[in-house]
Amino acid sequence: MALNGIKVVEMLGLAPGPFCGTVLADFGATVTVVQKIEVTTLDVLSNGKKAISLNLKCPKGKQVFKKLMESSDVLIDTYRPGVLEKLGLGPQDLMKKNPKLIYARLTGYGQTGFYKDKAGHDLNYVAMSGVLSMLGKDGQPPRAPINILADLAGGSLSCVLGIILALFERSNSGKGQIIDASMTEGAAYVANWIFKSKNLPIWMGEPGTSILDGGYPSYQTYKTKDNKFIAVAALEEKFHLMFLKGLNISEEDYAVWEKNECEKKFKEIFLTKTQQEWCNIFKELDACVTPVLDLKNVKNHDLHVSRKSFYVDENNLVAPEPAPRLSRTPGSASGKLPSVKPGQHTIEILTSLGYKKSEIQELINNNSVYAYKKSNL
Repeated sequence: MALNGIKVVEMLGLAPGPFCGTVLADFGATVTVVQKIEVTTLDVLSNGKKAISLNLKCPKGKQVFKKLMESSDVLIDTYRPGVLEKLGLGPQDLMKKNPKLIYARLTGYGQTGFYKDKAGHDLNYVAMSGVLSMLGKDGQPPRAPINILADLAGGSLSCVLGIILALFERSNSGKGQIIDASMTEGAAYVANWIFKSKNLPIWMGEPGTSILDGGYPSYQTYKTKDNKFIAVAALEEKFHLMFLKGLNISEEDYAVWEKNECEKKFKEIFLTKTQQEWCNIFKELDACVTPVLDLKNVKNHDLHVSRKSFYVDENNLVAPEPAPRLSRTPGSASGKLPSVKPGQHTIEILTSLGYKKSEIQELINNNSVYAYKKSNL
């Protein structure tokens, strides 16, 4: 795979850090998760990674971490600014011994600036990015989006991009660098086109009144007879004509309807048939009409079956295959591998770092590290 041979250390956090590590693992990197001594069950993206539990508050635990970083290519730091510096594990400390290290810092508001020490979650970051203001309708407060925009798109994926760019640059300079990935700035950057298109006529006024944000009857979702939904995106005239044909509406009738009446008619018509019945109708019509698939059944749709886009993991949950697809060095979902137990690879990693059995046992006994009880010492 494209990242074979790249060694990544991921500081265990919530969704953004683990997904960043998972993307790198999916494309071939070896990812080692540094966990706290206390056992946590919140990580759902540990599959295919190695796990070591360290007490970074004690000298011996920090020594192990420093040794691990001497032979690593990337560190994913998800702590607040200054936390690792206080432990003597900041960029200046680690990059002295390993100048090729790429120190990726993933936080809500960035490493500098007025909000750098402030707590927050995805909703706060999307709000501060300016993007949340676009997600309201009918004068109501903007709805909280699922934590995709800031945590995962603006956070994880922008951090992955930074890491890949730094790895590419390192191939020329031989030097590592520090990445400051702000989820707030990442969410804004993902919305770059939105910022730059505000003077285009597609934006009519208040949120929820424009073509792309729910203000256009032919660019909305509609409930079907069986309480499922259909997505309609019939913007261009050629698609819109096919859409009307599927609904059995004449162009003459449509032409005299007001906007509100049009939306009401569409709602009434879609409620007369099930989602599958509408899919059958639009199957041969190029109208930009699709079913709204749920996470449980998405893998069964013909599109995804034909491309093998999803798989079922060890917990019987549907999960996506890595994207994008590379022709020579495609990724392979690390989620297909078993999930790891806290401290599962502690002994294996310590051994690879040159620690003797007696030294490992001492580290375990003085609570500098935690090893999974079935680990073979």
